[in-house]
Amino acid sequence: MQNLAIIGSGPAGYTAAIYAARANIAPHLFTGRQAGGQLTTTTEVENYPGFPEGIMGPELMTRFEQQASRFGTVLKQGCEVTRIEREDGGFRLTWSDLFQGTDQSELFTAVIIATGASARYLGLPEEAEFLTDGPNRKHGLTACATCDGAFYKQVPVAVVGGGDTACEEANFLTKFASKVYLVHRRGELRASKIMAERALKNPKISPVWHSTLGGYHVDGKHRLEAVTLVDTRTGVPSKLDVKGVFMAIGHTPNTAFLKGTGLIMDENGYLVVTEGCHTNIPGLFAAGDVRDHRYRQAVTAAGMGCMAALEAEHYLQNH
Repeated sequence: MQNLAIIGSGPAGYTAAIYAARANIAPHLFTGRQAGGQLTTTTEVENYPGFPEGIMGPELMTRFEQQASRFGTVLKQGCEVTRIEREDGGFRLTWSDLFQGTDQSELFTAVIIATGASARYLGLPEEAEFLTDGPNRKHGLTACATCDGAFYKQVPVAVVGGGDTACEEANFLTKFASKVYLVHRRGELRASKIMAERALKNPKISPVWHSTLGGYHVDGKHRLEAVTLVDTRTGVPSKLDVKGVFMAIGHTPNTAFLKGTGLIMDENGYLVVTEGCHTNIPGLFAAGDVRDHRYRQAVTAAGMGCMAALEAEHYLQNH
């Protein structure tokens, strides 16, 4: 039986691995299908401490990985955990090796779940070209105003959604953007009354009712310059000039593989924890966006990864 498994390779998972490895626990980290997590789909990160000039998201996660490896973390590259079962005083993890096409399993005394959450997008074919890395990557689509809002100073942007998150994002973006269009498929917001009023009374926010996005238009430098809007009542398309689109239609925690484990989740599927990143099952810990539906920042995820590793170390000392 191995000591500790860490599921997920975002800031929470890698930070947990750094702390656990330095404690000579020799953790096994399962990177999953998207090594590096959500930060690999972002461009420049300016709000992570220690990088005053900013750093590209993929590069930051590469540094996380290198630091975790330096201290002896066993990296399970391309391995996606599909099941956790309690067995012999520990936990049996079953995973798929995406490179070899095989399924394997192993026992661990403790497990840190740091699988994160996935932002919801509309599913338009062009969106993949904004969310994958490479020289031809398009720029201008994101799901985090706090992360990327400062890149859109004095230009028009659009927020897609009609709930509290969409209103919060729109209000936040008025600090930077020249104009914020709040695009919603209905004729009224579904946000709470106070949040809706705050957004609609802001002179820099213009609602675009009964509309959804139908496509993206980029310039010769692969940067967004406009979107196609489609009227949800008539199907008539129109064009809106914006330099950035912020999706605010929710996140989905990556917890589907945990169904049947007995872990307590909230109504949206986020893991419920007590102080110290403990789940309701002793030996299972949770860190990062998989348990955080409020902040969703790299630095808060990293902090929770540290907490989970320290708690896991204490747990292992007693088992």
